[in-house]
Parts: sequence; structure tokens; C-alpha cells
Amino acid sequence: MHIPPHDNRNQPIVDREHPLVPLVYFNIVRLKPGEHFDYRTPGYETCVVPATGTVTVEVGGEIFADIGNRGADVWDGEPEGVYVPSGTDARITARTETECFIAGAKFDEALSPFAVRSGDLDVVQYGSDETKTHRKIKHILGTKYHDRVGRLLVSELFTVGAGGWSGFPSHKHDTDRLPDETRHDECYNFRFRPDYGSGMQMLQRVDNEPGDAYHIMNRSTVLIDKGYHPCCALPGYEMYYFTILGGQSQRSLKQYFQPTHAAQVHTIPGIMDMVAKFK
Repeated sequence: MHIPPHDNRNQPIVDREHPLVPLVYFNIVRLKPGEHFDYRTPGYETCVVPATGTVTVEVGGEIFADIGNRGADVWDGEPEGVYVPSGTDARITARTETECFIAGAKFDEALSPFAVRSGDLDVVQYGSDETKTHRKIKHILGTKYHDRVGRLLVSELFTVGAGGWSGFPSHKHDTDRLPDETRHDECYNFRFRPDYGSGMQMLQRVDNEPGDAYHIMNRSTVLIDKGYHPCCALPGYEMYYFTILGGQSQRSLKQYFQPTHAAQVHTIPGIMDMVAKFK
């Protein structure tokens, strides 16, 4: 499902118990300096990640100051975030003009809040210019936080160079059938540089049968509930997408590669390192 760019007025773009992707939650909050935003998401753990600007996050009696250091856009510096336990009151206060992502996953247990600073990121780069698959992933809530987070995975994905494919070889994660696959609902928010760039999100629900394709633009949101889902940017443009994954039975993601294209795993440098970072 494609949700076109729009002013959400600080209201959830993907609310709790969404009929298509009930395991994830997503909001974008825009604040001017000194303004604050209060929220609470019963049954969902969340992570506050400034797309731009700097904020202070108060949660569970703790204060996490000076979160975020990016200026013009998501390419301008490294991401930071604050983990907010399920059902816990949180306040985001803008130190500068800011646009904040709030990513969430369904999880009932209340854990402890913590901050993820730029030096704590888990970064992996894979693919190649030759295979048109070159990209970098910055894991904010990645594998190193398995003992501190319930079901939520949060990452930022960047195409390296202008144009090319991401999420290929095509894979899915819509069914719990370990050890081959896990059920993880997914949500993306896209950005392009320059911002008038665009791309395409494919969603092929059955191998070798026609699926859907969405024209994605700057600030498009895409919901992935079922099927194989590669995406691409037009030549000449860089693409970024903020990625939220919520697991049904476990946090570790087990991707199932589309049988028709699975052999290409061996043609793309470093792809198994990428897979390992989601486990």
C-alpha cells in the first residue's frame, strides 16, 4: 500500500492496530524550537529518531538531551534515537526546528528507555555499482539491542550513487515458518536527493505472477504486509528510506528470497553480511 506525501499534522500515519500492518506504528512530528509533543502508545514500543534537527526526549522519568544532529536533510549527519518502552509517556521537546520520526512495533512488555547516539550505530554497506545494488544501511535499533528491545527493528537505508535497486534479490517476510521465514510487518518512508526525484516500489505477492508497482516520491510512505518487495530510484537521484520492522513472534528477521531470483544472492557482494545484521 502506498500512502502519498501529505501533511499528517503530527497525527499517526500508521496507527496502532492498522488493518494492513498491525505489527508496526509510524508517525512524523514537526516542531518549531521550544514546542513539545506528548504521546503514549499502549501495546507498542517506539523509537524517536529526528530526521532533522535536535530534540530532548523525556521518558520514564529520564531525560535524553541533544538527540539528533542533522541539518538540511537526512544526508546531513548521522541518525540518533531514543527507545521508548511500551505504554510509557514520552515528551519530545524541540531544541531546533525539527522533523521527528516515531517508529513502533507491537509489544506489551515495558522495558527500560535508552538513547542511541551516532557512535552506537551498526553500519553495513553492500552491493556494487556494476549490479546496480550499491547501498548503505545504518541500523539504529539493530542486532546489538536484542536484549533491550522487544520486537522493533529500526534502520535507515541509503542508495550509494545515483539510481539503482534496493531490496534485491526480492525477498519476503510475511509468514512465521521458522527456520525459513518470520512474519515481520514493515513500513518505509522515502526521501530523494534532489527532492524532486522519485522511484518505484514493487510488491509481488506470488512468485512469477503479476503484482503491484507504486510510484514513490519524496515523503511517500509504503506499507509491506505480504509479498516480495524490491524498490528502485530513477537514474541520477539518491534514495533514502526510513525502515520500521515489527516481528510477530520474535525480533530477529528471517528473510525468504524469491525462488526465481534467489541465485542472484551469490552475484551481489556482501549481501549475506546485510542479512546477518537483521538477525
